[in-house]
Parts: sequence; structure tokens; C-alpha cells
Amino acid sequence: MIRPAARDDIPAITAIYADAVATGTASFELSAPEESEMSARMATLLDGGFPYLVAELGGTVVGYAYAGAYRGRPAYRFTVEDSVYVARTAWGTGVGRALLARLIEEAERGGFRQMIAVIGDEASAGSIALHSALGFEHVGVLRAVGWKHDGWRATVLMQRALGSGDSDAPGREPGRR
Repeated sequence: MIRPAARDDIPAITAIYADAVATGTASFELSAPEESEMSARMATLLDGGFPYLVAELGGTVVGYAYAGAYRGRPAYRFTVEDSVYVARTAWGTGVGRALLARLIEEAERGGFRQMIAVIGDEASAGSIALHSALGFEHVGVLRAVGWKHDGWRATVLMQRALGSGDSDAPGREPGRR
């Protein structure tokens, strides 16, 4: 089940993210944030009108996804960056695909026109395949931009149009329904 995230989901979200920070390269953070910080981050996104979702299996939160501002300058306001994190116990079950598909729908409904995936590490084959399967195109690689787990890591950039993309001018400000 995919649903909007709630403040009560913060402990599960924090645990999923902490594992990703400690063991993977999806995030370039080096220390996992505490629940209070994760709660503040969620509040900022929700207050900004961005979608934030969780996936449940058997009543347990096993993944989350959100879209946030791609960049802070006003001209970027119609472009979002996605983030998808899935608990190890749910890897390979389709949770990531379900989360990203719904996130794309919610971002389109919110009036956004482009979604950018900033994927940590070229070795993140699962994330790259997930984004490709949902219509993202490879647009570039920033080589050796992060140092994590005793090695240089690249960032893979992928992009997907939302709604009518760049075929016409936006009709309203994004993020508010």
C-alpha cells in the first residue's frame, strides 16, 4: 500500500535512511540524521507542497519516496528531484517501482514539469534500472564528486518530463493543489 507519509512514520523512515547512509552510496551523507532532523526535513517538504509517500507491507513501513526542490532559485520551481529508499527486507519486491510511479503521478498532479534523479554512484544499478523503467533518460555523470566508503563516487543524472513537460508554458505555480 502506498500512502501519504505522516509524522508517525518518522521512526521507520529514519531507520531505513540510516541503513542507506551507513551501508550504501545512494546518499552522500556520512552520518545518519536523528529522528528530529528527519521530521524537520519532512515538514519542510510538506509545507512546500511537495509529495512525500510511504509504502507499507503488512502494516510495516518498508519504503518511502519524496520529491523536493531541484534547486533553490525561482526559475527551477517547476523541476523536482526525487528520492526513493526501500528497506533491505523489501528489496526486489516492486516497492521501489510502486513508490516512484506514484511519486511521478503526485508530482504531475502538483504542477511540476520535470523530475531529476541524482543517483549516488554509477554502481547503483538497481536505482538506475528503476528510473529507466519509469521513463527517465540518462543525461549525464558527474565523476568523482563524492568521497564515501573509502572511494570516489560519481553521481548519475537522469531526467523525466512530467505532464506536458516543456511542450508548453506552465499554467500555474507548482506544489499547491
